[in-house]
This record gives sequence, C-alpha cells and structure tokens, in this order.
Amino acid sequence: MTIPKFKKINIESYKPGKSGIKNNKNYIKLSANESSLGVSPNVRRIFNNKSLITNRYPDSKSKLLRKAISKEFKCDFNKIICGAGSDEIIQMVCQLYLNKNDEVILPEFSFLMYRIYSKIVGAKVKFSQENNFKISIENIIKKVTRKTKIVFLANPNNPTGTYLNKFELIKLRKKLNKKILLVVDDAYHEYNLNKDYVSGLNLFKRSKNVFILRTFSKIYGLASLRIGWGYGDKKIIDALYKIKPPFNVNFIAEKCATIAISDKVFVRKSIRHNLLWGNKIKKLFEDYKVSSSKLASNFLLLNFKNCEISAKLFMSKLLNNRIIVRGMEEYKIKNSLRLSIGNSSENKYLVKVVKKIFKNV
Repeated sequence: MTIPKFKKINIESYKPGKSGIKNNKNYIKLSANESSLGVSPNVRRIFNNKSLITNRYPDSKSKLLRKAISKEFKCDFNKIICGAGSDEIIQMVCQLYLNKNDEVILPEFSFLMYRIYSKIVGAKVKFSQENNFKISIENIIKKVTRKTKIVFLANPNNPTGTYLNKFELIKLRKKLNKKILLVVDDAYHEYNLNKDYVSGLNLFKRSKNVFILRTFSKIYGLASLRIGWGYGDKKIIDALYKIKPPFNVNFIAEKCATIAISDKVFVRKSIRHNLLWGNKIKKLFEDYKVSSSKLASNFLLLNFKNCEISAKLFMSKLLNNRIIVRGMEEYKIKNSLRLSIGNSSENKYLVKVVKKIFKNV
C-alpha cells in the first residue's frame, strides 16, 4: 500500500523539558516556568460548577475575555485576538506574514517556537548574536536584509532571563525598517520589577508595526488550558481573524482566564512570592559560584562556568533527589541549567538539596 507523498519539513520539533521521573510520583518539577502558586482560588471554583455548558461551541471571537483584557490593560477591544496559547498566535502571525525564502531574525537564545513556526511556512531563520546572554540591538540590525519580514523577541527573554530596558526597546524599533514587523513577547512581564523595564504593550500600544504577545500560562497558572492573546494594529488583527480556527479557545479556558485576570490580589501575591524566593535562590547559587542575571522573570538561567561541578552533573544529582530542572542543550547554551521558581515547600526542599550537593562535592 502506498502512502501519499507529503512535503518534507526540515525542522527539529519542540522537545519539552523532562516532566516526570519514572516510577516516582513524588517529584518536584522546576523545568517549565509554570506558576509557582497555581491558580487563583476564584478560578478553582469554576471546576466545581455543575452548570458548565460543554455541549455547545464556544464564542469564536472570545468577546467576554477580550472585554476583560481591554478593561484591565486599557487597550482597544478591536485590536485583541485570543488563541490556544500564545503559541497559536505565533503560528498565525507566521502564516499571515511569511512566504518561502522570507527572513526572520531571532536572538540566538530564544523561545524555540519562533523558529519552528517560521520554518514550517518556509521562511529562513537568522540568529543574532547576544552579548553575555542579553539581546543585542546592534547585532539584530546587522542581520537585516531586504528579505527581512519579522523580528521576534521575548522581553524578558526565555531562556536567558535577561531583558531590554525601555530605551533599548524603543531604539530597536526606531532602527528597524518600518516595514518589518517587530513581535514582542510579554510572557513574563509581570515578574520584571526592575525600574528601567516597561512592557511591550505599554510601550507600543498605538504602534502599527509592533505586535504584542501575552499568555495566561505563567502568572495566571492556566498553562494546561492553553490560552493566550495578541495585540496589534486593527488591520493585522482583522487579517488574523480570517485565518484563525473558528473555535480555537475553549469555553472553560476563556471563563477561567476572564476570572483570573480580575483577581489582582492573587497576582500581587504571586509577584511578591517570586521576588522573595527568586532573589533567595539566586543568592544561594552565587555562594557556590553559579551565576545568573538579575531577577526579571519566574526562572533563573544558572551558569556553571566558574563552579567546581558541571551543570550536567548537578542536574543528575538534583534528579537523584526528585528535582527536575531544564537542561540547555537544545538551546545550545553550554554548562547551564534553567530553574523555575517553585512554591515555598518546593523551594525550601531545593535549598536543602543544593546545600547537601555542594557539601559533598
């Protein structure tokens, strides 16, 4: 029997970090930058609601959630589009803008889905070198050609945890050709409390050539429901609606996101927790000569360059103690690990294990 021929796609598929330990259910997962405190108690109540309607299709334009987003972030309802995670919106932006042999510029260490979706539609991905794990505006500009259509970047950046400040981001937009779309991913913006930082949405709310990505997977703790949103010029949004799957955001996800966005008390609690524990854990590793950038997200990129043991060995020792972190081989970052900030009990156990590991080195 013959299989109909399909096109060859020359990409490496996304490989998520380890999410479990065989024959051990009592593990601590600090590998995926998930919410340390879970979800708002108000969201949990939804799952106990016996009147949830699941036999009807959801609103294809997520109007309830878009109204909540518009109110919370003081932005135009008509310039918002929701997706099954911000991943889906990245995919739609690539479908809308990119043709075969168009070029996309990414920082060399950046979220893997930017390159994957760009390559799927046939675009060429060019990587700009970073300076000490920080995005370089100058190196992005050097990569620009007449074929450049999109520049993707996350700010704060995943997996490095570094960020461009307000003036650097504005400078990048000014230096880029006006016809190039700058996509700024604000996935971790709530966690960045540094005074020189301003989110992409707040900087470029009225820009026609900047598109903003946001997610409910991080601070709001809705990763498993797959929901995110994008914000851009109305002409871009209208075009995206033409290619958007009709019922891409499920009813429960929209309902949960709408409630989550209104619980400001829980969001503030999550931010305070991340600031407290993020700096504690950063200081702990620095005592053992493991470096990281200043806290700007809900994770740390741990560099073992000056440490007496390697990242690989340290990761295996953590696994022996039921703790899962993210190796950086797929990102091609040498001798480093990415560590998510956990809840209080997870962090206390992590601190205990780290001290034990280094004591026995």
